[in-house]
Amino acid sequence: MNLKESLSSLLPNSNAAAEPETRTCKHCNTETDYDTLRANDMICPSCGMYFRMRAGERLDSVLDKGSFSEIDKNMKSTDPIAFPNYAQKLECAKKNTNLKEAVVCGTGKIDGIRCAIFVMDSAFMMGSMGTVVGEKITRLFEKALEMQLPVVGFITSGGARMQEGILSLMQMAKVSGAVKRHSEAGNFYLPVLTDPTTGGITASFAMQGDVILAEPKALIGFAGQRVIEQTTGEKLPAGFQRAEFLLEHGFVDMIEERPRLKYTLARLLRLHRKHDTLMRQERRKTV
Repeated sequence: MNLKESLSSLLPNSNAAAEPETRTCKHCNTETDYDTLRANDMICPSCGMYFRMRAGERLDSVLDKGSFSEIDKNMKSTDPIAFPNYAQKLECAKKNTNLKEAVVCGTGKIDGIRCAIFVMDSAFMMGSMGTVVGEKITRLFEKALEMQLPVVGFITSGGARMQEGILSLMQMAKVSGAVKRHSEAGNFYLPVLTDPTTGGITASFAMQGDVILAEPKALIGFAGQRVIEQTTGEKLPAGFQRAEFLLEHGFVDMIEERPRLKYTLARLLRLHRKHDTLMRQERRKTV
């Protein structure tokens, strides 16, 4: 069974969540059939604009065939503070995406290298982080720590989920603590920031990686440009929250094109594994 078959419930062109036959590029208004877009890494063949990828599409594009094993698949949010209409919005998001929450977590292999991986999906309430999203990512880091695995994270989010109030904000600290424990044990964390990465996600685990990658022109920031300008009374430079600006100012380490992303991830994972092996050998020599 290949990865597409094993992830059929996550892929947007599955029977449960059928995709339209064509997609329209928001930049150049060109219509392209979905199969052509999938073959082109969800990049517009006319203008090169990046379409946002669903969780299943992303897993299919970077993991070795048949290697993915999902964990905590059945966890789903409740309505902890009885926020008006939240329960209905959750049900609508589940129906439209065929997901139970805004993140998919599991283990798999990238070019033969085993890793833990989480993929956020902006189609589910804009990838916002509530208690279940925070819990699933925390558990993934804890499992990776137990198994001594590197973590790769594909991040896209509108921030903390306001419908869960302070409970959603608490997830920032919880996930950050899990990242810290994973890192202190000598493990590798490699986040990939995609469009958009904003709010409390940016203020926590999105920026805590050992090496931080971003996709071209991805929107990355905390507050919106208008809010910042109104608060500071200053006019901000054009594109100041795009990946290229953040690379120039040292907030991300590398921008990588989608067609090369799997290769780059594998190369970085392999370099860390080699470094980890050398460090263990050095420690044995000093004992």
